[in-house]
Order: sequence, then C-alpha cells, then structure tokens
Amino acid sequence: MTLAKTPNTKNTLNPFLTLNYEPALASLGDDYYDEVVAAEFPQHTLRWRNDDLLPALGLNPQDVEDEDFLTAFSLFQGRKPFLALRYHGYQFGEYNPQLGDGRGFLYGQVRGRDGQLYDFGTKGSGRTPYSRGGDGMLTLKGGVREVLAAEALHQLGVKTSRCLSMIETGLSLWRGDEPSPTRSSVMVRMSSSHIRFGTFERLYYIQRHDLIQKLLDHVIEHYYSHLVNEPDKYALFYGELVRRVAELVAQWMAAGFCHGVLNTDNMSITGESFDYGPYAFIPTYDPYFTAAYFDYYKRYCYSQQPGICQLNLELLQQPLRSVVNKADLEAGLAKFGDDYFAAYRSLMLKKLGFEQLTIPEADELLRLTMQFLQDSQVGYHYFFAEMARTFSAKWRDEPGLILNLSDVLPTADKSAIFDNWCFIYHQILNNFHPDEMENIAKTLNYYNPKTALLRPVIESIWEPIVQEDNWQPFNNLLQTIKERG
Repeated sequence: MTLAKTPNTKNTLNPFLTLNYEPALASLGDDYYDEVVAAEFPQHTLRWRNDDLLPALGLNPQDVEDEDFLTAFSLFQGRKPFLALRYHGYQFGEYNPQLGDGRGFLYGQVRGRDGQLYDFGTKGSGRTPYSRGGDGMLTLKGGVREVLAAEALHQLGVKTSRCLSMIETGLSLWRGDEPSPTRSSVMVRMSSSHIRFGTFERLYYIQRHDLIQKLLDHVIEHYYSHLVNEPDKYALFYGELVRRVAELVAQWMAAGFCHGVLNTDNMSITGESFDYGPYAFIPTYDPYFTAAYFDYYKRYCYSQQPGICQLNLELLQQPLRSVVNKADLEAGLAKFGDDYFAAYRSLMLKKLGFEQLTIPEADELLRLTMQFLQDSQVGYHYFFAEMARTFSAKWRDEPGLILNLSDVLPTADKSAIFDNWCFIYHQILNNFHPDEMENIAKTLNYYNPKTALLRPVIESIWEPIVQEDNWQPFNNLLQTIKERG
C-alpha cells in the first residue's frame, strides 16, 4: 500500500486519542517509573499497521487512517505523560541493577472489548534515564523481525504480544551486528502487561518490601482478578503464573522457537511472550541450537528454555517471599515440570494430527518422532508440513504408505527408527474410525503451516527492502503466515 510520509490535516478526531485510557500503572506512583519525553524524528513513514488488532480495541479498521498511526505513534501528539518503567534483571546469570526501559516507554493502557487491560509500549522512541549511553533507537530490521516473530507466533498459538504499528523514522543508526549505517524505526507493541519479573527484583534490591506488596496487589487486581477475593490469593497467583509460563515455553518448544535472551527482565508477569531480539526458529531438531550469536555458552539454547524459565520463576521467589509464604512458593514451582510436559505433549500430538490422544502408543510415538528428527536432521517444520501435505486415509492400510510421497524418507541405513515410527503411527490410525481421517487431516493442516519463519526467509524479504525499498515481499510473507489449513 502507498503510505504518506507526513501526516495530513483532517477534521475528525484521531481514534487512538479517543480511546478510554486507564492510568492503572501510573496510579501506583513514581516509585515504579520515570516520566519521559519521546524523541523527534525527521521522517514518519508507516510501514506496518496491524488492522487485526483494531476490532479488539473497539475500532473499525476502515475508520482508522494511516495518519492516525503516524500522529499517535511517531509524532506522539495528544498523549502524555509517557512512562519509562524501572526494573532490574538477571542477565546470563548475573544480576544487573542498571536496567529499565532504555529505548521505549509505556504509551498508555486501554481496556479491550474483552474487558482485559492492554498496554501500548513503544520500542525505539528515544533515550530515557535507562538508556545507558545508547541512542534509544530501534533499527528498521529489528522492527521488521519483531513484527514477523509476533505474527508467526500468534498464528502458531503462542501467547504473545503483537505489534500494533511500525513506522520508519528517517534516522541513520550505527550497530555492530548490522551493516551500518542502517535505517531506524519506532514500533508500538500491544501486550497484556508492561510489568516484568525484573520489576519485582528491583524493589527487592532497593529493600522496598512495601512496594512489592503494592505491586503484587496491582498485578492480581488487573491480571488475575479472579483471585482478588481468595484468602490465599498470593499463593494462587504464583501457582497460576508457574502454569502460564510452563504452558508458554511448551508452546515455544512445539513451535520450534528459540527466544534467544531469556533474562528475567524479558519475562512478563502475565506469562506472555514478548521482546523478540535475536530469536530464531530451529531449522532442524537440534537441542543445542542457539539463537543469539553472543550466547557463547549456549545458556539460552533451544533445549534449555524450559529449565531457564523454571529457574527464572525460582529467582522471582526472592522478592515475592516478603509477601508470599516460602512453602507456598515452593509448592507452586514444584508443579512446573508436570504442567510443562502435559502442555508440550498435547501440542506435539496436535502437530501429529491428534486433537486428543490417551492411548499407550502416544508417548512412544512422540519419543520416536523426536529421535527421528534429531538423527535424520530433516527440516523440523518441513517434516510436519509434509505430513499435512501428503496425509492419506490409505496410511491406515499399511505402514509403508506413510509419507511415501515425500522426500523426508530416510536412507536405507537410517530407516530403523523411521520404520518403527511408521508402525506406531499406523497402529494409532487404526484405533480411529475411518470417518475420522478427515479430522486428522484438518488437524495436521491447522497446526503445521506451510511456511516457517527461518532466517533465510527473513533475509529474503529484507534484501528487497534494503535494495529497492520494496515492501511487497514483506507484506506477502505476512499474508502467508496468516493462512492456515
């Protein structure tokens, strides 16, 4: 689409400025944030608007013009103050008290049509007291990558923040991990909350236990409201957070997603996924696949993600102990493993075509699936997409017909595991009525998209942007991501 580079004057009110903003976090007081001013930019070019999110805000996409996004989210007219949140965090295992919103702020909080509170948070909107010498800006490629990650994960069923808009800002930035100078952008993320594990960790560090309880009450009131009147609401909150995080990391693992930087400041108190920097989707099933080039010791590699999330929940117990009984915290965390494995098992069985499966062969099928994927190094996403593409009711007739029309078949000297896998899959299919084969085919197509957001795919749409300012491949990829079987 053609986008105006500067906003035009219009007579109607900007829909984003007429939303019913709630000062929920602001009402806590300035012990939790600093008021900041947005940067001014030489250019305002809308590169992405997420019309899919507008109905959730009570807005009709046809009533929202491009200039409404520009005025609200890059010129930043009509909304103030903006809040840069204070937080600390464990980064690669080391505690860092020098953190906080360094290149973004809380733009505002609005109540969605579903009754839930949502945050608009910027990224790349300029310096704050926590920029630590940085420019507070976001590269255009960083914005592109986050838009793609959030939309891909959303379509894969991952509980994730999403991007509301991305605007190119006309600045030239210098970065060590991108060819420089490189283009800049400001992005607005719509998430369930701006509050992180590190928000609590900072309060413990400065020994403000009173502020911990105040913040915890705020979190329960706004994000766990069903617990407000429970006598043991604090213990129940932590137990539910454990379950949410366990289910989230199971969603990542099934999606073949590696976040890359699972520091405690990148963990949301609502159990939502956000802040996609050096992420990557695994090309093949490699437990040690690492997304971040600077993760030299593979601390945050693909297979470590469940353990790291469990550790981060354990670290969160330290500030929470001033409010929550230690035994209750330990009891809540003890359920992490069971919650994770139950969610992961369910999601992987769906990728294999089964909405529900309790027969004994199911766990053996999963074991053989992962063993085959690891030993063969066939494409992780390609394998499941090929199952969806080639599935046939004839697979019930004999194991040798399974995936026989696909090139994922292993060589003869590596076929033993695959043959066992086919035999188990064949047995399971025969536990279903023939009429249910159509539902299995639909499940395979729904949970296994044809396009995987691998690094070469991202680079293939970035090059036209760099070379020709051609955004059509980017838009085409987003449309493909939306398509489900």
